Amino acid sequence: MYCKNMELNKKRFALAATEVIGVWYVICALLVAIVPDLAMKLFSWMVHLVNLQAGVSFPEAIYGFLEVVILTYATAYIFAWLHNRSITK
Repeated sequence: MYCKNMELNKKRFALAATEVIGVWYVICALLVAIVPDLAMKLFSWMVHLVNLQAGVSFPEAIYGFLEVVILTYATAYIFAWLHNRSITK
């Protein structure tokens, strides 16, 4: 049974997710710039890596921000599309 009110607006959902991840990215970049040792420790716990070299520069921070928000938008849009597709079946 299809319920129109359960359908996600893909663009709005993807934009909201992108905004949230963009804010997290800025917080992360600030941590790396201000307290690189702590940022390296937190990141290594999250991704289980060793030999990380913490550091951030202006162009790389912008490139990383763009990468994160584009990937977040695409991921959230696909999630909403799959969600909407699953409720129509």
